[in-house]
Amino acid sequence: MSGRYKVKWLCDALLVSRSGYYDWQHRRQSPGPRARENLALRQRIREEFARSRQTYGSPRLTRVLGGAASRNRVARLMRQERLWARQRSKYRKATTDSRHDGPIAPNRLLGLVPQRRDQVWVTDATCVLTGQGWLYVVALLDIHTRRIVGWAMHESLDAPLVIRALLMAIAQRRPSAAVIVHSDRGAQFASAEYRRTLAASGLVPSMSRKGNCYDNAYIESFWSSLKYETVYHRKFATRAEARSAIFDYIESFYNRTRLHSSLGYVSPVQFESQLTKTKLP
Repeated sequence: MSGRYKVKWLCDALLVSRSGYYDWQHRRQSPGPRARENLALRQRIREEFARSRQTYGSPRLTRVLGGAASRNRVARLMRQERLWARQRSKYRKATTDSRHDGPIAPNRLLGLVPQRRDQVWVTDATCVLTGQGWLYVVALLDIHTRRIVGWAMHESLDAPLVIRALLMAIAQRRPSAAVIVHSDRGAQFASAEYRRTLAASGLVPSMSRKGNCYDNAYIESFWSSLKYETVYHRKFATRAEARSAIFDYIESFYNRTRLHSSLGYVSPVQFESQLTKTKLP
């Protein structure tokens, strides 16, 4: 209307001062400090969200931004950008067969709070569906540092597969003291071959209580992260494709980049580096 009528007439008709009108027009054309700050924050949020492989919600992004904005503000800007962290799936194929006659080790984790790295490793198996069938994955996780210290993958789940993952952990970590290796009651973990491998390396077996999934919660949490951050949002045509994606997730992202709230929002590799520095004279 300002193009058809004089601004003075319109302001008089609407009981608005001309100075107020021009001030409003200037503010609309020139974003204020808060608006400019939000534009910069939205750009950083988009970049960090992409760097997290679309897995970080507002709590982790707030930490990544280093206090540049509150969690509520980050959440609001994420909604404006239509950025949503990947959601979990409830489905999981069963990989534990405890119907066997193998010996059951006692649960040595009850009441134990690890105080150092390579004190307790937890291990378990999961599976990933591909166009060629199931790919089974076994991993070992250090409870104290949350680092995946050993892993192996194959088209079948058996004792040799869990032994390969165990041997990788031993070769990488070379523990100087006995390590408790905790698993569920699956047949592969009760096999004579697996128990011999543990004994030969001076490792101490431990198993969850019957029907108690919470006894192995740390590795279950890792499987959940792997599945909802990588597996459930992709279709793997081949087992080789799945192997490549899982390797990349474990070694490039989870161990070295992904922030863990239980570690003070640093990655497992960063946390271990901090532990090393604190021990230096």
